[in-house]
Amino acid sequence: MVLDAAQRRFLREGYAATTVAAIAGDAGVSVETIYKAFGGKAGLVSAIWQRGLAGQGPVPAPERSDRMSSSEADPRAIIANWGKLTAEVTPMVAPILLLIRSAAATDPDMAALLAETDAQRRARMRHNAQAIRVHLRAGVTLASATDILWTYSSPDLYDLLVLRGGWSLPRYSRFLVDSMIAALLLAQPWNRQQPPQT
Repeated sequence: MVLDAAQRRFLREGYAATTVAAIAGDAGVSVETIYKAFGGKAGLVSAIWQRGLAGQGPVPAPERSDRMSSSEADPRAIIANWGKLTAEVTPMVAPILLLIRSAAATDPDMAALLAETDAQRRARMRHNAQAIRVHLRAGVTLASATDILWTYSSPDLYDLLVLRGGWSLPRYSRFLVDSMIAALLLAQPWNRQQPPQT
């Protein structure tokens, strides 16, 4: 598959060093096919990023998140589900976001893609913050909650803790859940023994 071949090349060799011809050779397709389908390297990176956002289930992760937050009354269960979804999606998305950021310093197309990914992620975190707005602790505004969710969902945190720190995904997910609950919600007991709804 073209996107699989492109992702392997980009993450192994970097954006600048990767050529469309090399990707086409790996995927067994023509260069023209890639340009027609994706418009070049930046289009490939964008498609890989979008694919990662969907997660691994048959229903895209953002849709699963929205269904859950609209039907779940307990804000702690909502955040627990966000932690689970973040641990599902971030291993696919974070390396690409870090690649985009690195390439954006010298490539205008990637700089534009960086701005797009940042804007989309911030909009998503504001949407999530709205879902728990009535449960926020005193002093935490919607803007602050958005910033907190933006921080804990960042590729940087995944890079520090998992890629460089060697944390397992379950440990990373637990850290996100506990940290977001502590930062956002009124102090109440949280029973992690109750499995979050998926």
